[in-house]
Amino acid sequence: MISESYLATASAAVSLLAHQSVADAWAGPSALTGYAVSGLAGHLAGQVNVVAKALDGPEPDTEPVALVDYFLQARWIDAEQDSEVHRGIRSRGADYAASGPRALASRTAEVLDRLRRDLPRQPPSRVVQFPWGPPSLRLDDLLANRMMELVVHLDDLAVSVGVPTPELPVAATDAVVSLLATLAARRRGSVPVLRALTRAERAPTTITAF
Repeated sequence: MISESYLATASAAVSLLAHQSVADAWAGPSALTGYAVSGLAGHLAGQVNVVAKALDGPEPDTEPVALVDYFLQARWIDAEQDSEVHRGIRSRGADYAASGPRALASRTAEVLDRLRRDLPRQPPSRVVQFPWGPPSLRLDDLLANRMMELVVHLDDLAVSVGVPTPELPVAATDAVVSLLATLAARRRGSVPVLRALTRAERAPTTITAF
């Protein structure tokens, strides 16, 4: 189940947030352009908090969009790093981190404990919405969306503080790789993605999903 993979990935994020190396590097720059380590840690924690907030919200009366379509509609996906949308994302990460590394790790662990209790009781087809509004998604798609964010930013944060990227369940990484490959094919074309995966001599310069 996607909820089990999400919870395992969120657990790895909480463990990394509590690592001494994160606190030691807190005020320094991260490996992700525009983010201090603190802001990146806050952004990572946000991927746990946002699921709890979505569960707390009322079920929207709008038809949910497919996960890939959600990404293709997202304002941030093609926006410049100094755009309003990216400044807002960085600001929210910094806000999460404002209380410091210990408090952030502790608070995120508490939210994760709550999700461990609540998520197994939720129907996967439940329709939910992000705290900032439409579009709505099915719960399983929202979990896959946030799990992708966790997997990508776990690596960003680990690289930033000089520790190995956490090992994650195969089911989690398979789901994220599949999602990213699908998104890359929709954005770059299926032939470039196929060539990048099978033909080094004809591989394009990039097939990044975003």
